[in-house]
Amino acid sequence: MRTTRTAAALLAACALAVVAGCSSSGGKEADEKPAGDGAGGEAAKTPRMKIAMVTHSGQGDTFWDIVQSGAKVAARKDNVDFLYAANPEGKEQAQLVQTYIDQKVDGIIVTLAKPEAVGDVVKKAVAAGIPVVTVNSGAEFSKGLGALSHIGQDESVAGEAVGEELNEQGKKKALCVIHEQGNVSLEARCAGVKKTFEGTVENLNVEGTNMPATTSSIEAKLQGTKDIDAVVTLGAPFAAASVKAKQGAGSAAEISTFDLNAEVVKRMKAKEITFAVDQQPYLQGYLAVDELWLNKVNGNVIGGGKPILTGPALVTEKDVPALEKLTADGTR
Repeated sequence: MRTTRTAAALLAACALAVVAGCSSSGGKEADEKPAGDGAGGEAAKTPRMKIAMVTHSGQGDTFWDIVQSGAKVAARKDNVDFLYAANPEGKEQAQLVQTYIDQKVDGIIVTLAKPEAVGDVVKKAVAAGIPVVTVNSGAEFSKGLGALSHIGQDESVAGEAVGEELNEQGKKKALCVIHEQGNVSLEARCAGVKKTFEGTVENLNVEGTNMPATTSSIEAKLQGTKDIDAVVTLGAPFAAASVKAKQGAGSAAEISTFDLNAEVVKRMKAKEITFAVDQQPYLQGYLAVDELWLNKVNGNVIGGGKPILTGPALVTEKDVPALEKLTADGTR
């Protein structure tokens, strides 16, 4: 049902883009172009807009590269000037949002990983007449802050799906690695795992912006707790760190992760990662830009103001052939 609703929203957006004057190419030539290159057709004939995205991304987090890829393709299609800034600290993220309010942009896309730090400035944007779409994190806070809608996955449901999969694998003790303390979405994921997993779950907070330190922390935990048979990481870059930590600790624990990138797909193919939870970050960026454009030119609100779900979906080794090219292109 989630997939159907998301697909319907995307199709509606594309259909309106054509009505508004956006052309696109099709056929064999279009099929041969990478999905993320944004090629084909002229931009919409609507007035130029300026849309800013502010996230809580830490340096080197490939997840947000994929979000930006989707946003940039939608921006080219919609005749939008796309701006991006990020800071993992809530106070600094709020200051970035304020900067874009002062610039009087036409729309703001923001994550709510730390809603207590960012919430007030989101309200300020809405009060200033700047429409806001929230993405990825903090869905439960979005409506109360006045955002048009939230685009992402239900983090609790995603965590529950992981717990159920671990049950299927017969696991007994899981380590849930939180790479950013205070991030409400990451906490919801681990809580979801605990809700459905029939074994025990222990959370481990690591310094996500320092990968060597993250690897060392996971390795030390695996060395000290030999009965851990599953490690769940909450972001694709940390899955590779966990594989390295497992090797260093001589552990038999199996690794699974939230989110995809080319490295995760490569390691699933090598049977070093058992499964990943895909929340389709490309779609989050694409739909967020498209929604702000549609709202401006046609008064639309995708999903009627309710959360627009882009996941979760569990992908495994059997999905690798379909995912290899897409992750290499930076769209999955």
